[in-house]
Amino acid sequence: MSQQQLGRSPVRPDPPPPPPDASRPGRFVGWLGGFGCAAAAYAVFQSLVGVLPETLSADAARYGIAAVSGVGTGVAAWLAAALLRARPEQGAAGPGPVAAPARAALAPAPGPFPALAAAAHTALRADLAVVDDPVRGLLTGWAHALDEQTRPVLPTPTGTAYGLHVLLELGVQDGRLSTSDLVDTLWRLRLPDGGWAARSQGSVPRPEVTALVLGALARAGADPARLADEAARCAARFTADLEPSGLARTHVVTTVLRGLLRAAPDAPAIARLRDSLVDHTITDPAREHRRCWGATLGLPAAHATRPSPVHTALAVVALDRAARVLGEDANTRAAREDGIRWLLACPTPDHDTCADLVNAQEEVRRPHPEVAWRQEVLFVRHFTAAWMVRALLTPGAWEVAAAEGREEAWRALVASAVTAVLRAERDGVWHWDGHDLGRPLWMTYQGLSALRAHAVWMYQPEG
Repeated sequence: MSQQQLGRSPVRPDPPPPPPDASRPGRFVGWLGGFGCAAAAYAVFQSLVGVLPETLSADAARYGIAAVSGVGTGVAAWLAAALLRARPEQGAAGPGPVAAPARAALAPAPGPFPALAAAAHTALRADLAVVDDPVRGLLTGWAHALDEQTRPVLPTPTGTAYGLHVLLELGVQDGRLSTSDLVDTLWRLRLPDGGWAARSQGSVPRPEVTALVLGALARAGADPARLADEAARCAARFTADLEPSGLARTHVVTTVLRGLLRAAPDAPAIARLRDSLVDHTITDPAREHRRCWGATLGLPAAHATRPSPVHTALAVVALDRAARVLGEDANTRAAREDGIRWLLACPTPDHDTCADLVNAQEEVRRPHPEVAWRQEVLFVRHFTAAWMVRALLTPGAWEVAAAEGREEAWRALVASAVTAVLRAERDGVWHWDGHDLGRPLWMTYQGLSALRAHAVWMYQPEG
């Protein structure tokens, strides 16, 4: 999620000035109101005492006082109505031009998203690294995080791919951040045998990083034939023989599935990965025995993974996108909808302190490509609230909630998830507190993407 567009509002001419007498009722009511309620009541009382003769009978006095009171009540009601009419005419801003028409005055104030988008764009420009590498040539992009301490900062495939995603989410506002330079850099960072790897993974391409880069390149309009070739290489390597560790992780499978759907929607591997997700659901007795997902796939029952909100959200998003491309059979649809029901069945009434929105971490361990007795370890952090927003804002999630009378649960969970996403943002950048790389670009992308999806979903045109 990670890009936004800012536009300047068209300049409107000032409204015509009011007629000369338009403000007189307001001035009169303001003058009269200065006496206060008590002063007005006392003045009426003194007037009655001074007007009524002393020889007037008790009945005549009673009727006279009643008549005067009735007239006074009518005048008071007129004054109140005049005051309400006069207040908008006077305006609340003090001296200056006349206020805009009432309809414009009642328009909602701008939300936080435009300011977040502008701040994120500024942060990207400030931390952009341009390095002339002796082997790969000129590199333009970002490292993994915006608070890297090593110098010089070298663009990486992961950081540059997420930065490109952010820029595309924001919209290209000017030429200071060039998508073509970023695309060229990602191709330059490609490994000699194809594919991409994270900085900590060395020289062996990994499917989740390759899929991430391919997805960003596809969004930027890279050559479809070249993308299809790289996608085929990625899918060919993502098998049980070559990538058993990756195929056993929900995070890796869903990441590859989303990347292939963007870069090569005709790839045969998409159906295979979708079916793998559907075949490896788990059930949760604590939530109506609904099907859901954990961090791992395909473990024996004795080592079954625990239900996980973020991994269930990841699977729901991936299956929803696959359904738009491939369609879905009854079993796939049932698994996806059960995952939605599992998310909506959160037992905590107050989602602001809900464990389902707490960020998560996991490790993806693989055999080291060069040293047999070592392992390659990739630490993965998950922005749970952002993925919850994306899963609940899929059209299928709303359909399930509306059909089963869970609209209020849907609204409450979405609202709390959006609040949790906003809570992690400062100056247009999202922060993972308590970590040495606490401003990862992937988190800013996911935060912006979730908020933009929410803004689009909640938009209601006037009229």
